[in-house]
Amino acid sequence: MSTGINILCYKSKTLANGEHPLMLRVCKDGKKKYISLGLSIAEQYWDFTKNKPKLNCPNKEYIETLIANKTKEFNEKVIEFKSEDKEFTARTLIEKVSKPTKKKTVGEFFLEQIEQLQIAKRTGYAKSHYHVYNSLMKFNGHLDIYFSDIDILWLKKYEEWQRANGDAENSIGIRFRTLRVVYNHAIEENLVKEEYYPFRKFKISRLHEVTAKRAIVKEEVMQIINYNYTGKDLYIHLAIDLFSFSYFMGGINFIDMAYLTHENIIDSRLIYRRKKTRKLIKLPLLPKASEIIDKYKTEGSPFLFPILSTFHQTEIQQRNRIHKTIVKVNRRLKNIGKELGIDKKLTTYVARHYLSPYSLKISNLYESLY
Repeated sequence: MSTGINILCYKSKTLANGEHPLMLRVCKDGKKKYISLGLSIAEQYWDFTKNKPKLNCPNKEYIETLIANKTKEFNEKVIEFKSEDKEFTARTLIEKVSKPTKKKTVGEFFLEQIEQLQIAKRTGYAKSHYHVYNSLMKFNGHLDIYFSDIDILWLKKYEEWQRANGDAENSIGIRFRTLRVVYNHAIEENLVKEEYYPFRKFKISRLHEVTAKRAIVKEEVMQIINYNYTGKDLYIHLAIDLFSFSYFMGGINFIDMAYLTHENIIDSRLIYRRKKTRKLIKLPLLPKASEIIDKYKTEGSPFLFPILSTFHQTEIQQRNRIHKTIVKVNRRLKNIGKELGIDKKLTTYVARHYLSPYSLKISNLYESLY
């Protein structure tokens, strides 16, 4: 069914000044919707047969120009919908025309996203966004462009530029995935039309390099867990205990362990949200893990492990402290690995690739329940 776009003087409504509002009427599928043009006109100045201002109408030229522009805008949107074979109603047509895409550059939006992540205390994610922002600035020279300018050709040039700089395959893939996330947010916020989305044809999935897993065998895991650290320094104790705790508790990573407090233990279960994904994790607290927690119990400290303290108030202080501690812990693990004759570089992350069979079974069970 055809779509009718008409301008009329709406006699059904009389304003305080005695004039009638000028309205644009959209007729589609037997339904009518009206939108005000923001103008009103006295009845004697309107030609109701031709639906236009009379010759003696004040501001006749201005009103005619406004009517012509508004009518053209709606008709162009109708043509656009039809050319894309998209269904629409009178309401959606008015909404699309009345709420056009906003004007905001890629650079402005990127910085806004980074700021929002920092406010949400997702500093790691904010930092990765900032790295991509800097990379794009170096590549393009500026980001005073709109998202519609980022097409397949632009993305291919960016990929070629990164390869010419000798960037690793996975690094290139991470940058493109971050850019895709930001582009998707831009579509959600009506900064760019979905039809311009370039990632349907520019496939990011191919930008992935398979790296060797840092897995170790069970015998080597047990060597580390049973390592005799009597008389050794604090960080050797911490290195073995955090490695063991991760092994027993579903592969929990270092950052999540650092933030654990006694409030995360409820009814003999460890309950926490992952810092990276905000996913809720619920696991039964295994006896061996409980023993490790008891070892580090300190009066006045809410934390399970001596990584963070009440001194570390700000996000930056916490991140710096975690970074310094994990460097020291991984250095000890590396030396322990050499001492034990393990031919793999040991880190706390390695324990995540070889979980206790019981821990893995319980982890999967709780995933299905929660």
